[in-house]
Amino acid sequence: MSKKSAMLGANTFRAEVTNIGPQGLWMLVDGVEHFVDYDLYPWFREATVAEILNVQRPNAEHLWWPDLDVDLSVEHFLHPEKFPLRGKVTPRVRKAA
Repeated sequence: MSKKSAMLGANTFRAEVTNIGPQGLWMLVDGVEHFVDYDLYPWFREATVAEILNVQRPNAEHLWWPDLDVDLSVEHFLHPEKFPLRGKVTPRVRKAA
């Protein structure tokens, strides 16, 4: 009979927002920093800092911003030339605090 580990291993699929600027943001994915230009990824332009920082990486090939309902493959950052289409965004209505 085998024993199960009491503790799960650390998530090795890390992705982190390292900086947010007026033209875009920087993502650290697998030890490589990528610039995410708002012109190519307009969903982030009007997002709050908290919404941008809430990025999850459920697997090695997938990034997800649940607050923004944005899903991107890591391939978008590695080979942007493969994705010539640009996103469009409709203005969001923010809820009053």
